[in-house]
Amino acid sequence: MKEFIGLTRRNLLVFFKDILAVFFSLLTSIIVFVLYLLFLKGTFVDAMTDTMKGLENIVNSNDIEMFANGILLSGVLGSAIITVPYTCLQTIVKDRENGVDSDICSTPLKRWKIILSYFTASSVSAFLLTSLILTIGLIVLNIMGDVYMPASSVAASYGIVLLGSLSSTSLFMVVMLLMRSSSTSTAFFGILAAASGFVIGAYIPLSRFSDSVMSVCNLFPASHITSMLRNVLLSGVTESINSDINGLDNGAFVTAIKEVFSFNAKSFGTTFTGAGSTLYILVIALVCIVLMTLAYNKTYKRR
Repeated sequence: MKEFIGLTRRNLLVFFKDILAVFFSLLTSIIVFVLYLLFLKGTFVDAMTDTMKGLENIVNSNDIEMFANGILLSGVLGSAIITVPYTCLQTIVKDRENGVDSDICSTPLKRWKIILSYFTASSVSAFLLTSLILTIGLIVLNIMGDVYMPASSVAASYGIVLLGSLSSTSLFMVVMLLMRSSSTSTAFFGILAAASGFVIGAYIPLSRFSDSVMSVCNLFPASHITSMLRNVLLSGVTESINSDINGLDNGAFVTAIKEVFSFNAKSFGTTFTGAGSTLYILVIALVCIVLMTLAYNKTYKRR
């Protein structure tokens, strides 16, 4: 266990000492934030306004504003759940490229412990950086207005971030073991960063896509994580909106905006609840952990 902790610590230090790697891991989240300020906020507010159907004078405009801001935060976090773990895992490729992995594999440390040390270090790094984004986001939202979030909801949001960090790290670990050079992993990261915002609905709500496209997007654990974050971050705001309407529409408006902004992931005719999404994510993560352990053992034996 001491050797495992030491190797995990070494992997953490290697990542955090590379300031550019840390910056680029957060770059997609920064881009989503800038796009939101320049273009997306008006689109989201307009989508909600179109759904109101005469309720404009009843619903508090501040609640609409806070709802749009909450959608922003969930989108930024969803993008970070994809890009941050991937960047953290590039340590594996760099070690392979520099021959460091051969030195590590020559030690008495078992192969499954070596790959799990990379997994643990990357998961911890991803959780710390994504939690930083969440913390800053919650502080900013509270400054801008009332987010109606009790302590239990705040704790739940960090729990979802942890689940997302673990699941994305396990998934990308399998992908990263196929990479042979830093140039390849960097090129793939460019594609990943460009596509991530669309996959999780950060740029355009997934409900705006066709059912087949939406179903494929919701196969990715990060899309489920984003939906779960929307439920936790915006449950208080939606309850306040419902309270303002006071039953005049029998909850139709809140139901409609939850449908538009995909509060529940839907894939090939199946609608996932929060518990269903959690189970789906855990199964995917477990399968990926088994695959990455087998793949690493096979790679080492070939040498």
